Amino acid sequence: MPIHLIDHLAEGQHIPGIFQINPSMSLGETIEELVLAALAYLDGEYSDRISYLPLP
Repeated sequence: MPIHLIDHLAEGQHIPGIFQINPSMSLGETIEELVLAALAYLDGEYSDRISYLPLP
């Protein structure tokens, strides 16, 4: 995915962001992380990047 994103951005395109799910997290933990990310979101914070869960 990172290589595709680099190519996409090099073409002048943009994305709202991608979350890479950690397979060792339970479904509940994953949902909690996504809700936290949505609630703490600053405008444009995740644009044009890949973020890995759990968030730091």
